Amino acid sequence: MVLKCIAIDDEPLALRLISEYVSRFPALQMVNTFEDAISGAEFLKNTPVDLLFVDINMPDITGIDLVRSLQVKPIVIFTTAYKNFAFEGFELEALDYILKPIDIKRFTKAVEKAVDYYKYRNKPATEETDESLYVYSEYRMVKIDLSTIEYIESMEDYIKIHITNDKTILTLMPMKKVLEKLPSTKFQRIHRSYIVPVNKIRSIQNRKVQLTDIELPVSETYNDFARNWSKQK
Repeated sequence: MVLKCIAIDDEPLALRLISEYVSRFPALQMVNTFEDAISGAEFLKNTPVDLLFVDINMPDITGIDLVRSLQVKPIVIFTTAYKNFAFEGFELEALDYILKPIDIKRFTKAVEKAVDYYKYRNKPATEETDESLYVYSEYRMVKIDLSTIEYIESMEDYIKIHITNDKTILTLMPMKKVLEKLPSTKFQRIHRSYIVPVNKIRSIQNRKVQLTDIELPVSETYNDFARNWSKQK
């Protein structure tokens, strides 16, 4: 598995550094670099790639506008000297953004995340062996081990993922979409506001699900699941 990538940056030194870093990873292949966003955008129209490193603040069009204009979006890692573009990167579902000057340790972390996410995104539809969930939180893609999820709670336009050790991850996503990302054999919706891992259910009684450390309601819509679970016990 090799991810084809390109880099777009109006600073030649930054391009050379990214190219040099990319050459250290057997999982990456740099197919081209561009010093202006327009040339890079034209290349992407005709040549699909897997991973795009793109500067945000460029003189012709910004990296944000470039990514927004793409019909087919590769995995995107923004490179920037400015912290105040994080929200735009989140809006475009960028995998990560790296602040300049680019450090090899930080670059490595972003590349490892890109490789993991590429495998996750391109796994066969019939394959349910993946044990992770990817969501956008705090302007970055976050990988969550499914075994750490205690329950998922709806908060209008957001969901709050409660994980072990009393930690939570907040992400902008409807319940229906997150449920589609989870293996149906391992997670069930029990209420318009809650999804629970089946293996962490201790008991179901009086339309309430007892998990390890919390009790959650079961709505009438999902009573069938509660009855079937009880029969299996």
